[in-house]
Amino acid sequence: MFQANFPNRIICLTEEGTEILYKIGQEDRLVGISGFTRRPPKARKEKPKVSNFIDANFDKILDLKPDLVVGYSDLQRDIAAELIKNGINVFIFNHRSISETLSMILQFCSLIGNQKEGNELVNRYIENLESAKKDAENFPYRPKVFFEEWNDPLISSIQWVSELIEICGGELCFPELNDKSLGKDRILDPDLVIKRNPDIIIGSWCGKKFKPEKVRARKGWEAINAIKNDQLYEIKSEIILQPGPACLTDGIKEIQSIFRKFHLPETTKQFRTLQRRGKNETPR
Repeated sequence: MFQANFPNRIICLTEEGTEILYKIGQEDRLVGISGFTRRPPKARKEKPKVSNFIDANFDKILDLKPDLVVGYSDLQRDIAAELIKNGINVFIFNHRSISETLSMILQFCSLIGNQKEGNELVNRYIENLESAKKDAENFPYRPKVFFEEWNDPLISSIQWVSELIEICGGELCFPELNDKSLGKDRILDPDLVIKRNPDIIIGSWCGKKFKPEKVRARKGWEAINAIKNDQLYEIKSEIILQPGPACLTDGIKEIQSIFRKFHLPETTKQFRTLQRRGKNETPR
């Protein structure tokens, strides 16, 4: 009797695939994860760790006999190539924007036979996005935001992060870099940040702890409004730099929380004072 089956032994080389499987109740089909996985926390306890971001334990992967390995971005091309040589089915996503992230969720769920669950998940995330955009309309103005993805060299935010900042009510410090997918294309001269004068600085140093004191100590940065008003914040990378469920839920909440703090009366008063002294451009 002939029979066609969807993948039933899945390995996810990055966190977003793992989180999606748990979200749709298909975690029993997950047989291996990335060692960088933090979400959901129980995945680290339940599932074998078979890789980091650019290296993998190929013997361990082959022993698990996966019928599908899912990865992310061109940075995992060498892992993918080696697995393909060993006869493993591999699917590499390369999403960078919010729209592409939503599509990735839908495509992944369809690939494993859970299109209905994928549609439901995507619809929930679209509701989150629309709600965040509506909430942002209540803010009196849009603060200028610099999101720091790495500190040395200085790298600004990847596309989906930039889009979330705008959706939640912020103005990008470097909108011209929004669609640059590669980190090397988003490297900045620190003096440019001084010139753009952000009202808020958000740091997420790719798994390394963000240190505001190092930001404050940079030459000339004491003139930046975000430094003057103590508007420096960290969002952990597993929440915001993972293009999947995390950024579309907790990532949005973190950005909204930062913006609400900025719009508190005492902060707004400081901001307006700087405006009157001619040291800040009119927002918007």
